[in-house]
Amino acid sequence: MTDRRLLLVHAHPDDESIGSGATMAKYATEGAHVTLVTCTLGEEGEVIPPELAHLAADRDDTLGQHRIGELESACRALGVSDHRFLGGPGRWRDSGMMGAPTNDRPDCFWRADLDEAAAELVAVIREVRPQVLVTYDENGFYGHPDHIQAHRVARRAFELAADPAHPGGEPWQIAKFYYTAMPKSVMKRAAEAMREADIEFWGEDVDALPFGCADEEVTTEIDARAHITAKLDAMRAHATQIAVDAPWFALSNNVGQAALGIEHFILHAGVPGRPGVGAPYEVGGIGEPYNREDDLFAGID
Repeated sequence: MTDRRLLLVHAHPDDESIGSGATMAKYATEGAHVTLVTCTLGEEGEVIPPELAHLAADRDDTLGQHRIGELESACRALGVSDHRFLGGPGRWRDSGMMGAPTNDRPDCFWRADLDEAAAELVAVIREVRPQVLVTYDENGFYGHPDHIQAHRVARRAFELAADPAHPGGEPWQIAKFYYTAMPKSVMKRAAEAMREADIEFWGEDVDALPFGCADEEVTTEIDARAHITAKLDAMRAHATQIAVDAPWFALSNNVGQAALGIEHFILHAGVPGRPGVGAPYEVGGIGEPYNREDDLFAGID
């Protein structure tokens, strides 16, 4: 199948580049139609550069408007030309971190009506007709309310898009539905590399961190190291949110992370394809026997 169509649902501008940027660049370069849906403008993001500090916490949400431009630049770096905001720019607002007062705003994404938000995504699905859908797991990877809500909305839209009784376009059944993932073994190797480079990391005990998954849960490993430059350029485009010092980057907490060219996923729905060749152990593989897909479209081409 040459007409590959991939749809990714992310919560804020920059999430796409950090979590799936290399994969997006890989498939875009290979000729797949890559569609990105972003659920908010990221109005509650903490601004890193002092020269852009005036954008933070502006009553007119100047930061959100600025981040639209950052996202456009990031998508250009990734080779992605099809980007939409769920329901249109600013339809739902950034909810802030879990427990923040902004969680209570009636217009925040955390409080969005699930079926209303899912209907907006259904319209995109039925227009684009992707074979593959990607979003976060049930915990939104690390517990951010907008990430959790993005998961809920994507999961509901996945169901509704295939339902002939749901209004708005011809039904479409997505073949494979993935969650982004971060294996604990990869986190441990990144932590070791960053300690050797004398860069502050998340903590000494990676297993105790409230995110990351067991290696055996990962079904799919995309080796997109050839596209790491595009990923880093996309991350640099999000200048208010990310400081990049390749191969490392940091968010506003100034805690270092490794920019990974190998990205991992968990197949939530659909039939897994045959295992791929696999990346070497030291850069993200799990060694023999290797049982992960190496292509999100495996088994449906």
